Amino acid sequence: MRITVRLFAGLREVAGSDRLDETFEAGPVTVEVLRARLEEAHPALRPYLSGVAIAVNEEYILKPGTELADGDTVALIPPIAGGANETPLFLVTRALLDPRALRDAVMTPASGACVVFEGVVRDHHEGRAVARLEYEAYEEMAVRQLEAVADEMLMAFHDREVYAAGIHHRIGTLEVGETSLLVVVSAAHRQDAFEAALRAVDRVKETVPVWKKEWGPDGSHWQEGVQPKPAG
Repeated sequence: MRITVRLFAGLREVAGSDRLDETFEAGPVTVEVLRARLEEAHPALRPYLSGVAIAVNEEYILKPGTELADGDTVALIPPIAGGANETPLFLVTRALLDPRALRDAVMTPASGACVVFEGVVRDHHEGRAVARLEYEAYEEMAVRQLEAVADEMLMAFHDREVYAAGIHHRIGTLEVGETSLLVVVSAAHRQDAFEAALRAVDRVKETVPVWKKEWGPDGSHWQEGVQPKPAG
């Protein structure tokens, strides 16, 4: 079986490559087995491997006994710059969304109003029961488009006291009641904050490359969308 290992930042420099291909003649191969192989085959990485997080196919893995499958991509993730106290204004993530953190990120001393919009998975759509939604995104482009939506909105409100906006979109499988979209806008006055937030939400739906599959009693299907209307 063949496993692709992705390396980032300092690990990439130590290894001299951003990608390693490891082949195993027999299984099972676990995360811990792979770690031991890397320590043996790439001694320069050995001092760093105890401090990295492991992601398999873009999902964090906490159990070293997790078995790998042929063709899996394993990422070695060194400590992330910036720490947990910094909240990006624009984010596409599989993690739970934190409205309070994004609110704090957009507030300024001049802000007299802040609108926090949460798009939430509901249990029905067009008369059909919904058990959960599965979101997929062109992630790198989606983040850029979130920023473009905010820039476009701020430009449209340039003559009004709208100060900042942040947009986070969650992807992956979401259950009923979970938040899929956060749009947060701060402004001097409530009316401007409401109007700016509504515009941003509408433009996210029109421009950001995110798709959702609806799961219900009769199976699954992709929800129909709209023709993209790029921001910028």
